[in-house]
Amino acid sequence: MLAGEDQNDCEILAALIRANRPDLDAMAKLVRINDPVRLRKKTGPDLAAAVRTLTGKARAKARQQRAELLGFVVHEDLDGYTDDHYDRVRRTLTDEFARHCQEFRTALALAAWESEGWLLLFPDAFPCVRPRWKVPDRLLDKDTGRVKDAKEELKRGLGLPVFRESDGPAVAREALKHRLIPSPRGKNRSYSDFVGELEGWT
Repeated sequence: MLAGEDQNDCEILAALIRANRPDLDAMAKLVRINDPVRLRKKTGPDLAAAVRTLTGKARAKARQQRAELLGFVVHEDLDGYTDDHYDRVRRTLTDEFARHCQEFRTALALAAWESEGWLLLFPDAFPCVRPRWKVPDRLLDKDTGRVKDAKEELKRGLGLPVFRESDGPAVAREALKHRLIPSPRGKNRSYSDFVGELEGWT
């Protein structure tokens, strides 16, 4: 089960899941919950209620599909770096989901700065979408969790046509197709944390 900020993010996640856990792709169907995820600024009872609602919808969607819920991937862009704030948000959300998801696994895709920061880990996928696109050298082999507003960096730096948010899923699919995942160039702790949780699913 997938939940994210929007359809583009969920399609990016689907490609990342398929690349990092091909065994899951072979045995499970990826289903999206349409509700946008907005958890990172919530605390206390507000966070508990939001997580309860989200996990309830995941269970309901599984029943609707007449399927077992194997796991739940939840995405949200952090609009921040992989720093102490990131650690606090991840710890808080991990604890809250653990309270509500005891019968299935979860993986938090808390993208720093945003999903486009994760796409920068696979720069060779961009020209597969648009042949004239080239990721600028200043963004290659970096800690992309320290790149502020990666989406704007891509819009300014890739060349023409200008990168749009809706291009993200195509980049992720090309990274999957050309087996660029799971071998990122550079690093991003938020991506590594997500993949680590995903790899822990049994």
